[in-house]
Amino acid sequence: MSGTRRFRLAGFWGRSQAMLIKEFIQLRRDRVSFAMIIMVPLIQLLLFGYAINTTPRYLPTAVLLQEQSDLGRTILKAIQNTRYFSVTHVVRTEDEFDDLLKTGKVLFGIEIPVNFERAIRRGERPAMLVAADATDPMAAGTALSALNTLTQTALQNERGLPDAGTTLFEIRTHARYNPAASTSLNIVPGLIGTILTMTMLIFTALSVTREIERGTMESLLAMPITPVEIMFGKIIPYVFVGFIQAALILGIGILLFGVPIFGSLSLLALLSTLFITANLAIGYTFSTIAQNQLQAMQMSLMFFLPNILLSGFMFPFAGMPVWAQWIGEALPLTHYLRIVRSIMLKGATINDLHYDTAMLFALMLVAMAIAVTRFRRTLD
Repeated sequence: MSGTRRFRLAGFWGRSQAMLIKEFIQLRRDRVSFAMIIMVPLIQLLLFGYAINTTPRYLPTAVLLQEQSDLGRTILKAIQNTRYFSVTHVVRTEDEFDDLLKTGKVLFGIEIPVNFERAIRRGERPAMLVAADATDPMAAGTALSALNTLTQTALQNERGLPDAGTTLFEIRTHARYNPAASTSLNIVPGLIGTILTMTMLIFTALSVTREIERGTMESLLAMPITPVEIMFGKIIPYVFVGFIQAALILGIGILLFGVPIFGSLSLLALLSTLFITANLAIGYTFSTIAQNQLQAMQMSLMFFLPNILLSGFMFPFAGMPVWAQWIGEALPLTHYLRIVRSIMLKGATINDLHYDTAMLFALMLVAMAIAVTRFRRTLD
């Protein structure tokens, strides 16, 4: 190898080494990007390893005992022993039974009818009703399938019962709100919230950092305008963008997938506005924290990940551990998914949705307060 070629090769490796050192130094200074490198795989591992469960257990269940009998209580105990059901409510009337299912406080309702024990002892093979909230087919399907062997095993240790060679009672399951267990009825309403979350976060997360990088923030600050007015001026246009996106997804869902709307369209529009504003405020907060558009994008994706995994969109919310449910309750998408599915599939009213509406409103106020505070600090 000639001396000139060796010199060029040494220069090539020297310049590459200098660039390599420069990139490592820059990465060390960019703390947000460095944190993302560590946090994203760590969060994914924890969420998928501990929080996500595709076969949910101990799902909230309401029980309506129209008679107090030993056999009825034995059957209920056998149902709980399957570990798919957890009796959280014991009701006295069918109205309470229906209301708990409609509001989403329980996923299942079990009804033991009058004269149930007497009918069994006479060999009449009575029926026990199990109603399921099938807006989430994954959660309902696995639990209902566990009931198949219950009629054979629930009363096998009881004495004084007829030995007819057949099952002593039957279980009649009723999948409410989605009788055909169609996944599109579950996915399409959820996609409205998911797409809005992603786009609203990214749009506003880039708003302030874009002004800083373009050098237009100084001109903006020279104007007689307050931080609150700046925030509202940047947020409101994207509310209309969110409406267009929601209407587009909803229209396609109705025309192509046959997703019904049993509730009030105006109520859905009002609460969608609340959800859109909450996400815009969160995105605006990220834009006041980030130093550049790349960091703002990274923060948005970091927040979007738990929204997807812990909101009940991809996996049953009730099947997650308690700590994961507490995190999910702090995410706007969790409450909006309940709202949009309840309005579209159950015909729910504002009285049925007061908890999730209040939580969305509180999250919006908190995000706005943090955004304004952070923006004022940025000005200082």
